[in-house]
Amino acid sequence: MTTTQLPRRPDTRDRPAPAFSAQESVRPLRERLNRILRGKSDVIEQVLACLLARGHILLEDKPGLGKTTLAKGLAAAIGGRFARIQCTPDLLPGDVTGFSLFNQQSQQFEFRPGPVFSDVLLTDEINRATPRTQSALLEAMAERQVTIDTVRHRLSAEFFVIATQNPIDQHGTYPLPEAQLDRFAMKLSIGYPDPQDELGMLQQALVAGADETDDEGPLFGENVLRELHREVAGLYVDPRVQEYLLAIGQASRRHPQVTLGVSPRGLLVWQRVAQARAFLNDRSFVTPDDLQETALPVLGVRLGVEHSHPETTIREILDSIPVPDAQTPRGRT
Repeated sequence: MTTTQLPRRPDTRDRPAPAFSAQESVRPLRERLNRILRGKSDVIEQVLACLLARGHILLEDKPGLGKTTLAKGLAAAIGGRFARIQCTPDLLPGDVTGFSLFNQQSQQFEFRPGPVFSDVLLTDEINRATPRTQSALLEAMAERQVTIDTVRHRLSAEFFVIATQNPIDQHGTYPLPEAQLDRFAMKLSIGYPDPQDELGMLQQALVAGADETDDEGPLFGENVLRELHREVAGLYVDPRVQEYLLAIGQASRRHPQVTLGVSPRGLLVWQRVAQARAFLNDRSFVTPDDLQETALPVLGVRLGVEHSHPETTIREILDSIPVPDAQTPRGRT
């Protein structure tokens, strides 16, 4: 099988200023997602930051809080293909990546693509899949490709994984190993909505009636998301901010209650997420605030902490590092 070949990324040197701003390009997407997931604007901002940073999200929360609705709504809004995997212990790696099937008429093997050949992949209850099946996602999430029968197959450049796990019912589950967790940019929790937002949801269901399909078309045209990825990756990060990021990473490796500190890959992911947050706030540079505001979801998925309250440890690590005076980069306004 051949997948759609995307155009090669052009040379970004001396690239002219973008023809659109963060507000013009992202505002419609932000507004639609906030209609889909009422009263969770903070969660939406983190999801958008992860999307623009080309990361993946692990949602650890109770059933029925809108995880599937959010994933489907996001795929429809960006004009992407949506696929869903319901993880169970009998799920096989081929059920995720695809497999080769012998065609008796042509006397050749034909590749049948799996659900990873999508733009937005919802992996429900990922910790119910066996380690063998979980590992089928490692290459896909890290390199946006899969290797089957020694043949590499490219995935979508916008490939975005939203994985879920239930923090309550752990019977028959397989905890995600550190290598798998490090493939996620963030771990988020949606939580219950406020009473007013929940009431609005009930009232909206009466208006929608039996037809709950979303007839709204995609908000992004071809290559828009890829251009946003490019703009985010090009945002300026002052050396003082990078030194601050590195100091936090090193402090995480020395903390007595941390068994596994932030890896170099984790620092690269965190920098991209901070760039995305700056972009969402219509800034052309990253500040220490961008790192602090994204610290909990980014570090919470990859720090090995000896107790069940990583928030306390993360706050201790942040408090131990002096914040640089880098709200405005040198030579920039």
